[in-house]
Amino acid sequence: MANKVELGKTGLYIHPIGLGANKIGYENKETNTEYGGKIITEAMEHGLNFIDTALMYGNGLSEEIIGKTLKDAGNRSNVVLATKGSNRNEGDKIVHDNTPSFLNKTVDESLKRLNTDVIDLFYIHFPDEDTPKYEAVGALQRLREAGKIRAIGVSNFSMDQLIEANQDGYLDVVQGHYNLLERSAEKELFPYLLENEISFIPYFPFASGLLAGKYTKDTVLSDRLKKRPPFQGETYLRNLEKVDILHQIADKHSVAPAHVVLAYYLNLAPIDAVIPGARNVEQVTDNLKAAEVHLSEEDVQTIEKVFPVQE
Repeated sequence: MANKVELGKTGLYIHPIGLGANKIGYENKETNTEYGGKIITEAMEHGLNFIDTALMYGNGLSEEIIGKTLKDAGNRSNVVLATKGSNRNEGDKIVHDNTPSFLNKTVDESLKRLNTDVIDLFYIHFPDEDTPKYEAVGALQRLREAGKIRAIGVSNFSMDQLIEANQDGYLDVVQGHYNLLERSAEKELFPYLLENEISFIPYFPFASGLLAGKYTKDTVLSDRLKKRPPFQGETYLRNLEKVDILHQIADKHSVAPAHVVLAYYLNLAPIDAVIPGARNVEQVTDNLKAAEVHLSEEDVQTIEKVFPVQE
């Protein structure tokens, strides 16, 4: 079982493989508490203690399932809970709101759904257009001082928004789009995060399953995937050739390409944890194997040669 690591400078100690809970309470056929709860309890039995959810995941249902499961199990204190909020519904539209009053309300409502007195890590899920970002983060700092949250994060912020948000040095964690096919964060964002001791957690780590080795040139792609740049034309074929190299490294370690990808991310500063999603118990327990993969320097160099940072 992997040793726990500190998430940035938060004082929160986590298994480096967390659970992205976007599938819990998200799909109509899988919104029951029993299903979601089973994933969570099984994951915890295998050492996972870091769960990442959000109000947007099933409009609060993911939070409710997690809260009920942890309450029934009586082990809330063994889990580091992260959630995100910024969204409210206006008719058929989702509007993002970073005003202090809305964030206060959102945190209070998440506390109730999660059946907890404190949220370990709360993110502003998306920036709005009007609220000064230092005011939004300042509101979260007051919630931290009040004991309602322990650490402060933002997600989907531009570089300028991030710098503004952190003008008082309150930020602990940033979550953003990053994977081997989308490495632009390494150019400007990563140096800033390292300088300011802020941890980074990537989402879309497998690029819709492409980096996990789910596809071949004969796979019939959905219309949704065909619209995404990594899956189009010659680019898709070149990406499959790159993934073949991941298969070779994975075979050497007797694991799957997904494990190699996650292990590579965990080698990078400032990434302390990854949060792959899971549709079933088998997937979440399989993801945990990545923490046991120790890539050689040759493996790392090969990956970086095949998947270079784009200029």
